[in-house]
Amino acid sequence: MLRTATLAALLISCAAGQDEKWTSIFNGKDLDGWTPKIRGHALGEDPNKTFVVKDGAITVNYEKYADWGDAFGHLFYKTKYSSYRIRLEYRFTGDQVKGGPGWATQNSGIMLHSQDPKTMGQDQDFPCSLEFQLLGKGNGVKTTGNLCTPGTYITLDGKVNKTHCMNSKCPTLPLGEWVKAEAEVHGGKLVKHLINGQEVMQYSDLKLDESDSNAKPLIEIQGNNNLTEGYISLQSESHPVEFKNIEVMELKD
Repeated sequence: MLRTATLAALLISCAAGQDEKWTSIFNGKDLDGWTPKIRGHALGEDPNKTFVVKDGAITVNYEKYADWGDAFGHLFYKTKYSSYRIRLEYRFTGDQVKGGPGWATQNSGIMLHSQDPKTMGQDQDFPCSLEFQLLGKGNGVKTTGNLCTPGTYITLDGKVNKTHCMNSKCPTLPLGEWVKAEAEVHGGKLVKHLINGQEVMQYSDLKLDESDSNAKPLIEIQGNNNLTEGYISLQSESHPVEFKNIEVMELKD
């Protein structure tokens, strides 16, 4: 027979699970609910059709680009989240657009806890966020599921870490291969990265960086530098990439 305390914990866990379910945030047909922000353009403007839907996937393509022109882009989902899981599949395809930086070859990301895109400057490259970095074998870095921190910093292995990019322990995968990526986010306390179902990175104590020019106005408005919520966005960094089966589960932390 189960002890009373054990039984109570099990019942609480089951009750919480009833409210936590996966919800699709991409309908596979169009970009309903999603808004692009391309460097050099106002929110919602995507003159070169960087983000399109093709064969059930959000396709980041550069067919209408003569050259890259530092047109870093992000596609924002409409809802702000705090504690949640997000999962999707991604793959890199084709060749990098002319003029794209070497470090951006087979490089994209899922931006977690992104600032509101309405607060981004027109020429801002990246939103203040936690980038769940996705790389392919053609990139010089040998791992995927990494972390980059535009306008933010975290605690890693018990120590405050302000390194811009930190590597996971998952090897990159070949061009054209679909990869499953998942992040588990608990407010400002803890984030886990998973690739193909395996945890590859974990960090905690999420902060906006007081020394970053893009983060400073956000800290002033908020009154502190705690990073506890934000938007999800998908990245355009000059190499074609596709995303599909995008789902979110809100957590009852």
